[in-house]
Amino acid sequence: MVKGSGVRYTPGMSLELPCITLVDDDLNITASLKMTLESQGFKVSVCHDGEEGYKSLTQTPPDVAILDIKMPRMDGLELLQKLRAQDYTHPIIMLTSKDDEVDELMGFRLGADDYITKPFSQKLLIARIRALIKRHERVGLFRDSAATGGDLSTDPQERLVRGDLILDDARHLCIWKNQPLSLTVTEYLLVKTLAGHPGHVKSRDQLMDAAYGDDIYVDDRTIDSHVKRIRKKFKNLDEEFDRIETLYGVGYKYRDDDPV
Repeated sequence: MVKGSGVRYTPGMSLELPCITLVDDDLNITASLKMTLESQGFKVSVCHDGEEGYKSLTQTPPDVAILDIKMPRMDGLELLQKLRAQDYTHPIIMLTSKDDEVDELMGFRLGADDYITKPFSQKLLIARIRALIKRHERVGLFRDSAATGGDLSTDPQERLVRGDLILDDARHLCIWKNQPLSLTVTEYLLVKTLAGHPGHVKSRDQLMDAAYGDDIYVDDRTIDSHVKRIRKKFKNLDEEFDRIETLYGVGYKYRDDDPV
């Protein structure tokens, strides 16, 4: 394990430190966070506005990006929306003002993986970063994974096949009707949970646990927002996609016409 980073070493993985990009115009916050994160075993880069952040994140995607909401030259929500619209799937944590529920809900709807409210404990932020990296590793998304390329894994235990749907954990590939679909780690885990038990209703609490574990708490609306984004992505490939069904007041299920 890289000392202090919370990242487990596996054969074939580089020993490079996990990378964090901070995008925030508050020089005091970025200086303090950079020092703390580097002391905990992270490699940190800093951007001071949204446009600079967009250029950095798209050219050199980090393991986790941390975006402030209120910034000049493109605010955090606009930056988030622009990244997700271009199939940027790396984890993103948003920073927002205290009790600003509108920003938080909008951020989750646009594809944020987590939210931290200012003022915040740096220990809490570090814990949430490590939690996201662990979730990343669960589906083969860590940037130094030995599994690279677009081919499917040769190990059938690393693949989930449900009719026209294929999920390949080792390479974080989602295939629908022979077409690749770009999903964030949260979206991927939600699809895997539903498709892994076709016909079974999964409550929002069960989906929260599957996608976030015990490290992060989100409310029902967050799960609904993620499912809405997932459906939209599938429908962009196939207008007739209707496999994810809503059972109002209960949860969601994956309808599979093929025998399990």
